[in-house]
Amino acid sequence: MADLNIPNLNLKTDKYIFKKKLSLGRKSKRRLFTESAFMFILSLLLVYINYLIPNKNLLLRSLPITLNNSYKLVINLLLNLYNIFLVIFIFISLFTALILLIGSFYRLFRIYRRKSKQIIYK
Repeated sequence: MADLNIPNLNLKTDKYIFKKKLSLGRKSKRRLFTESAFMFILSLLLVYINYLIPNKNLLLRSLPITLNNSYKLVINLLLNLYNIFLVIFIFISLFTALILLIGSFYRLFRIYRRKSKQIIYK
C-alpha cells in the first residue's frame, strides 16, 4: 500500500517554469547606447577612485605580510574564544547550582514548617 503513487493534478509541470521570466525580444539601439554609456561612466569613475588611492605599490607589496598577520589573529581569536566560552559556562553552571541549592533549602524549610494534620478519632 505504501508503494501506491497517486498523481497530484494540481501541480504544474516544471518544463516551462522559467519561460515567462525570459525576455526574448531584442533591445532597442537607444537602450543599448544608454547602457553602454552608463557602463563607460562607471568604469571611468572606478579608474578615478583607484587613481586617488595613495601608495598603491606599498599596499600591494605588503599584502602577503598583512594576510599572514590576519591569519595569526584569527587563530589567536579562536583560541581565546575557547577560554571565553569556558568562563561563560562556569558562570552559568554556578548560577544554576545556586538556584538549585536555594530551591532545595526552600523545600526542606517547607517540609519542616508544615503543620501536621491532626486526625480526630471518635
